[in-house]
Amino acid sequence: MVLNYDTVVRSGIARQIADNIRDAIMNGDLKVDERLPTEDELAKRFGISRPTVREALKRLAAQNLIRSRRGPLGGNFVRRPDPEGLSKAITGAATLMVGMGAFDIDEIIAARQETESVCCRLACDRRTEEHLERMAAEIAVQRDKATSDEEFCASDVRFHRALVDATDNGPLQLMMYTVIEAFIPITNLIVFRIRERRQVVELHVGLLDAIRCRDSERAIALLSTLLAYLQENYAKAQRAREERKRTATA
Repeated sequence: MVLNYDTVVRSGIARQIADNIRDAIMNGDLKVDERLPTEDELAKRFGISRPTVREALKRLAAQNLIRSRRGPLGGNFVRRPDPEGLSKAITGAATLMVGMGAFDIDEIIAARQETESVCCRLACDRRTEEHLERMAAEIAVQRDKATSDEEFCASDVRFHRALVDATDNGPLQLMMYTVIEAFIPITNLIVFRIRERRQVVELHVGLLDAIRCRDSERAIALLSTLLAYLQENYAKAQRAREERKRTATA
């Protein structure tokens, strides 16, 4: 076997250079849209070859930290953060962890209770008519008997997303992306055959009314009732699945 030691060494240096530039971006030493030094300049400053610099820049581009632009005014520039892209990456990891059993339903419900309660309080203060209309539109979808189970679950996600958006708080919306886009769909996947749509819709209607009236205490109480209902039906679904396994084994 022939090992290419030069490639290993160069990759190690490229990673260190990429980490160095990444730290400068994350610390604010390099600002959004700021142009990085040229490849030649970086190579001279770090005392490395241009191919190693290119490898480092590729790593940064793969992390969506920089973007390149051609032409006389081109170069490599610090990229503006993409909250949705970051959120999707986090959500993908969370979905995988839930699927592997890293989180149980009690943990998920507790996380939703605490985080969505904060959202309810802020939404009551900051909601706009547009947020209320979005929530009402999803309730209309959920009430429609022609709505499939899959679409009902998707509408459930959109309803809670509108509630979170009503907080008008960017960091909180980023934090809640995983809860809304990962935890809710996974829970729905298990309980949709057990739960009653009517019950969920009634609780959504109550939540919307409480937020419209800016009654945060009632909104949080209704959220608690909704989560307790989901937890109860999750347990029922799990028991039914275990019973089917026992019957199949027998």
